[in-house]
Amino acid sequence: MHKVVVGALVREGQVLLVHRSPNKRAYPDVWDLPGGLIEAGESELGALARELHEELGVQIATGSASHLCRVTAGPAEEPALLSAWLVRDWQGTPANVAPEEHDDIGWFGLQELPPPAHVVVRTALVEAMLSHRT
Repeated sequence: MHKVVVGALVREGQVLLVHRSPNKRAYPDVWDLPGGLIEAGESELGALARELHEELGVQIATGSASHLCRVTAGPAEEPALLSAWLVRDWQGTPANVAPEEHDDIGWFGLQELPPPAHVVVRTALVEAMLSHRT
């Protein structure tokens, strides 16, 4: 089973989402949290830091990350274990530095969140944002 990590960059009550390219095999043409596959020997936080740097050009402060949830996602014939994290602190300005992965990025408040790719992840994210008033 593939292991995937995603991160919610949260600031001033908004979360950064990426719009997955329409030609992506998994979850095409949807707004989702940035992230990707955990490579052999990588920790979840190590993979999260690498993926967010590769996709958004930011350096996350791993000590500011808190775990949101784990969920099995994807098609039954090729499921993935998805681990979601909330990140409150990073250096750099997020930018779309991986246009082959996603065709847009944007900040969304809780009232503006588009339909979720993963309902469990969205629920955990919303609950964390409401309880911490980030």
